Amino acid sequence: MHSLIFCCGIMCSCGSFVEMFQSEDKRLVSDRMMEASAEGTAERATHAAVKGEAAIKQEFLTTKDQFHGYLDTEWQGSKGEKNSEKCTLEEKKGPPVEEPESKKPKLDPEDGTKSEKPDKKRYRGQNKSRPHTKPNTYEEKRLCLSAIQKDYDCRFGDKCTFYHDVGEYMASKPADIGERCYLYDTFGKCEYGLACRFAKAHTTADFKTLEKADLVKACEGRTMVKNSLGKDLQYRLRKRSVTFTKSEEYLKTLSNNKDKQEPQRNGDVCTAAVSADPKEEKQEEPLPTSQDVQPPVKTVGPLTDADVIKLRPCEKKTVDFRDKLYLAPLTTCGNLPFRRVCKRFGADITCGEMAMCTNLLQGHQSEWALLKRHESEDLFGVQVEGCFPDTMTRCAELINSHTDVDFVDINSGCPIDLVYKKGGGCGLMTRTRKFEQIIKGMNYVLDVPLTVKIRTGVQEKSNIAHKLIGEMKNWGVSMITLHGRSREQRYTKLADWDYISTCSKAASPVPLFGNGDILSYEDAMKARETGVSGVMIARGALIKPWIFTEIKESRHWDISSSERLDILKDFTNFGLEHWGSDTRGVEKTRSFMLEWLSFMCRYIPVGLLERVPQKINERPPYYMGRNYLESLMASQYVEDWIRISEMLLGPVPKNFNFLPKHKANSYK
Repeated sequence: MHSLIFCCGIMCSCGSFVEMFQSEDKRLVSDRMMEASAEGTAERATHAAVKGEAAIKQEFLTTKDQFHGYLDTEWQGSKGEKNSEKCTLEEKKGPPVEEPESKKPKLDPEDGTKSEKPDKKRYRGQNKSRPHTKPNTYEEKRLCLSAIQKDYDCRFGDKCTFYHDVGEYMASKPADIGERCYLYDTFGKCEYGLACRFAKAHTTADFKTLEKADLVKACEGRTMVKNSLGKDLQYRLRKRSVTFTKSEEYLKTLSNNKDKQEPQRNGDVCTAAVSADPKEEKQEEPLPTSQDVQPPVKTVGPLTDADVIKLRPCEKKTVDFRDKLYLAPLTTCGNLPFRRVCKRFGADITCGEMAMCTNLLQGHQSEWALLKRHESEDLFGVQVEGCFPDTMTRCAELINSHTDVDFVDINSGCPIDLVYKKGGGCGLMTRTRKFEQIIKGMNYVLDVPLTVKIRTGVQEKSNIAHKLIGEMKNWGVSMITLHGRSREQRYTKLADWDYISTCSKAASPVPLFGNGDILSYEDAMKARETGVSGVMIARGALIKPWIFTEIKESRHWDISSSERLDILKDFTNFGLEHWGSDTRGVEKTRSFMLEWLSFMCRYIPVGLLERVPQKINERPPYYMGRNYLESLMASQYVEDWIRISEMLLGPVPKNFNFLPKHKANSYK
């Protein structure tokens, strides 16, 4: 079905694909609009006034059947697919997954009870136990190193399952995706060699790999990505032979003070453990300094100030957070290639995805990958999650010693059950004694600012953030980010910006960033009027990463479909650079692109809206775009996301399956 998708070498330029539909689209779209207005006007008239649905100009509205019929017809016609081939492929894949029904507003009690469908629960909720796709799932056999490196002998001999003949490997390898390799054109060589899915660009007829000497020399000594986990450090972490000197100093003070302090209930939020008589107030044992601790080994050489003097808080590295646009740490979608895209559009602050402190301490490669920093990220931080002072303090010291970051953020706003039930995420907001110990301990071992991200509270109608903020100022945080929803709300209803404004005044002089429901520069301007020091953008950046440009230029950008495809092409190139241009890297890039497209499809072009701007809580109805590509990008059907990925990364493998976070969207 997909065998003819890449006969034109799409990776060279996406413009040719758009031009292919340009002339025909104007006629076909106008025809579809006339049909939609004639056949579906009565139907859409009722939907136009539906609460929670975006207002789109009447001439672009259509029905579900007409929308998908148009997309399927144009896709098959443009690619020259035969019905017989389509049927054969569908038989291999099995029955297609239907598109989920559009969400409906909740009925009031007086409106009566809703009729429940027997299979209603089938497509609702999250896929909490998604199967892990192994890296070699889509690559049956690889090339043995002995076939490439002359000085390498295969130790497995006849039992080796890899190819030893280069010609045989190249014959069985999947077809190349495009004629040009981004890595070869950018850096002068491709480290994936014959395994690259663009190998023709840098391989001779006798299977020799080419290099561009001038580009290779220009990139020599340049570190594009920092904070990688070295083998030596990973080995020491797994053997638990890494020493945490500063952490042990701090934890020792906690154990010494444990018997002297009165116990505090975890449920007492922001209640200081003080006695009725101020004279009887307990005095905590001061934190030790470097002078009090004897060196573990005998030192040799001159004694410097750094050996005996601990940095005071005023001497730590300072970061000016105010009046900056902060790209939120986004699990799964906030990967390094996506952050690079947002940096191009004007994001000032970037932060890595949430990392579990215990996994970092155990040397998990996948967890350390979340700390990686690209050279374009000039103001970068990492976010860690944990629920105990000992692990969080050691993790902070590990990050401080072995990574290059500008700040460290504590996630105390994560609402998911896996984190909350252990006492982490939002659970820290109700465990203030542990929270205080974590913040003070991390501050003690860090040489960079410590920031905290919180929510309004745990229960929906019981805000406690304003009480916590007053305490956190004394604990030593450098910046606070407040998401204007509680844990119970998750991402439903609107963010409470009035409460964020109240908390901003309480946090002064500590900068406080507001977060929630920002999808346009008007939303950002209204947010700044509340008195916050800056805004953090999360889902808005996933739906339209060019939002940072809109805010800085104070305009609504009616971005074209070809420009949006160019953004996806940039993400593809960054993904191939980060994850690899072999089959593993290509499919990993595709999976992250599909996760992103599940958000990006919610964007409605400015030129189609009756009322500007689009609100983040408004879902788009079915509408026809101004050309085929714009309509394809508006589809919320995962099959169409696959088609978009195939424009850039070639046809999917036969055993490809995609299971996103939400059960409503899946592909097999």
